[in-house]
Amino acid sequence: MKIHRRSLLRFGGAVVASVVSAPALAKLVNPIGRMGKDIHMSHLHTAEHIDLVFAVQDQYLNPALDKLNYFLRDHYSGDVGIMDPLLYDLMYQIRRDLGVRRPFQVISGYRSPETNEHLRTSRGGGVAKRSLHMDGKAIDVRLPGVPLKELRDAAIAQKVGGVGYYPKDGFVHIDTGNVRAWGS
Repeated sequence: MKIHRRSLLRFGGAVVASVVSAPALAKLVNPIGRMGKDIHMSHLHTAEHIDLVFAVQDQYLNPALDKLNYFLRDHYSGDVGIMDPLLYDLMYQIRRDLGVRRPFQVISGYRSPETNEHLRTSRGGGVAKRSLHMDGKAIDVRLPGVPLKELRDAAIAQKVGGVGYYPKDGFVHIDTGNVRAWGS
């Protein structure tokens, strides 16, 4: 029987992933960010924190994505949406480019259509009727210790999706829709 190197590596990776705990796996694959992509966030409305590896090389880790979907749920209704993993790639790269390890502070992740409509009609504007938050393709964040302008500029520099700048409200909107930018 001939065993191909790729099959052995694939099998070996599965064994390591199934035997090693999540924190230990994070240290194994992400000692300095070379193989694993990690994300750190705190949610301002739920007071929850999350710190995990969401991808190894270019392979997303489904259990991590499930945890992130729950973490970024609609904090008004509790509805859980499916977030676009490209958002995490984008946030990972922004933190790397800025050279910071602090967690993103999340203002808003997924929004149900009902929540979005309520916010749109009760807040005097600022919420899009067809918001990408409802598709799991948008997040509103800030990064403690990083001026909002720098966070905005780092997000724009990625040339991926939309970037909204809301200095009066203290956050930057990042999405994986069409490339565009708005705000003062």
